[in-house]
This record gives sequence, structure tokens and C-alpha cells, in this order.
Amino acid sequence: MEFWPEFLASSWGREFVAGGFGGTAGVISGYPLDTLRIRQQHLGSGSAVSILRKIIHDEGPAALYRGMGAPLASVTFQNAMVFQIYAILSRAFDSSVSPKDPPSYKGVALGGVGTGAVQSLILTPVELIKIQLQLQDRKHAQTHQQQHHRGPVSVAKSIYKREGLKGMYRGLGITVLRDAPAHGVYFWSYEYMREKLHPGCRKNGHESLRTMLIAGGLAGVASWVFCYPLDVLKTRLQAQSQLSPTKYNGIVDCFCKSVQADGYGVLWRGLGTAVARAFMVNGAIFSAYETALRCLSNSKDHTNSQTENAT
Repeated sequence: MEFWPEFLASSWGREFVAGGFGGTAGVISGYPLDTLRIRQQHLGSGSAVSILRKIIHDEGPAALYRGMGAPLASVTFQNAMVFQIYAILSRAFDSSVSPKDPPSYKGVALGGVGTGAVQSLILTPVELIKIQLQLQDRKHAQTHQQQHHRGPVSVAKSIYKREGLKGMYRGLGITVLRDAPAHGVYFWSYEYMREKLHPGCRKNGHESLRTMLIAGGLAGVASWVFCYPLDVLKTRLQAQSQLSPTKYNGIVDCFCKSVQADGYGVLWRGLGTAVARAFMVNGAIFSAYETALRCLSNSKDHTNSQTENAT
């Protein structure tokens, strides 16, 4: 019983819980658009509206949330680690800044790159499972007598049985290539935009909810635009299964075959959907994170004040 108060009394504990709130808000708010993005990247044709209509008509609205269990189950730990690692690395890469001051923009960018690389180790299996479920067509599976997965556990067991632990990390290389620089852009953009929108807030932490939403949303858009072609290739590589013939033999082969078949425009397919989702999701993530962190910090200060008065 004593663990929880002590856990929240530490900055690490508060970061962990706040990161969980932020991640949960992000997944729930943007998952339908994420499913639509994945379908756009994988399919060869069709607008976002036409694909959306087809999904709802053929599979029902619930198909837009298929595969959400995997990222939702891991999101607390993942986001907690992301924000905690970022807090450590952003200062480690530029130790000249006083602990009382916010990290420099150089430290923010480099800390973001390191955070993205570490996060890829957690994210790769989660996104692999999620993509397999999002692209699963139940009617096609039944017609062609293919294996139908009911949820993330079923997919994970199937992949591990056929390919082992190595199979669970299919797409790790391109996930690192995508997430490392993208997170550098992500955190730098957020810190820069929040300071521009609310001067002095990086030091006093008093920015408004509007500032959090806009800065977080713009940071998400900037990072996605920066890494989007790599995300398209990652989707195509992770969509492959040993149950069907392998179409791509690595990142370069996937790039060459995709461009040869559909032109360079394929590398930006679904960008509009991704940008809309990025603004919504990352605005929600940073707003929920910062709000939860403030509430937890205020609760800690109130508890400390009561303890001091009692003594």
C-alpha cells in the first residue's frame, strides 16, 4: 500500500503516470485515422474517403478500431519510457545548461533522436501486430481459407510460432531509421513552438491548454512530414507474412519495387490522413501529459504541505 504514494512522490513516477495518460489519449483519439492511413499505404489505389466507405460497408465501423488492443496495452509503458528517456538524454547531450533551466534546443533535438532509437525496440513488435490486424480482411480470409486472427495475442502467437523472436522484430531497421530523426524533429518542434506561442513557458511551465494543443499538434505534423516516406516502406515491409510469397527483400528492394510500380507519389500516399491524425493525436498526447503532470505535482505539493502542518 505504501508503494503507490512513494512512486508518485518521485519525478520518475509522475512522469510515468503522466506519460500513460498522454499515450492513452493519443491512441484513442487517432486510431481510426491510423487504420485508414495503413490501408492507404498498403493498397494501390483509392482515395481516403472511398477506402473509409469500403471499410465501413464491408466490415463495419468496428474495423476502424481493429488492432487497438496492442498499442493501448503497451502505451503506458512506452510513453512513460519515451518521456523519461527524453528527459534524461536532453540534458545528457548538453551538460552545459544549468539543471534549473530548461534543456537547450541542441539537447532537445539530440535527446529526441536517442529517444526515438530506444523506443523502436518497444514499438517494432507492437506496430507489426497492429498492422497485421489493421490489414486483415475477414471476408477475404474466410473465402480463401486463410487464418483469421481475433486479436493481438493471436497474431503474436502465430508470428512467434512461424518465425521466432526474430519475426517479432521484422521491420526494426526501418523503424529505427524512421523514429530516431523523427523524434528529434518532434521534441525540438514542440519546445520551439510552445515557447513562441507562450514566451517563458519552457522555464515556468505555465502555458495554456491552447498552447499545448497547438504546439503538440504542429510537432506531430512536422515529424510525420519529415519521416513519411520511410513510414510507407515500413508499413509495406511489416504487412508481409510468411503465409504468402515475400514481395520485398529489404528496405532498398521495397523502395525500388514500390516506386517502379506506382511512381514516387506512392511514398507520400496517405500523407493527408497522417497529418490530420498527427495534429489530433499529438495535441492530445502533450495536453494530457502536461495536465496530468501538473495535477500530480500539485497533489504532491498539497500532501507535503499537509505533512508539514501536521508536524
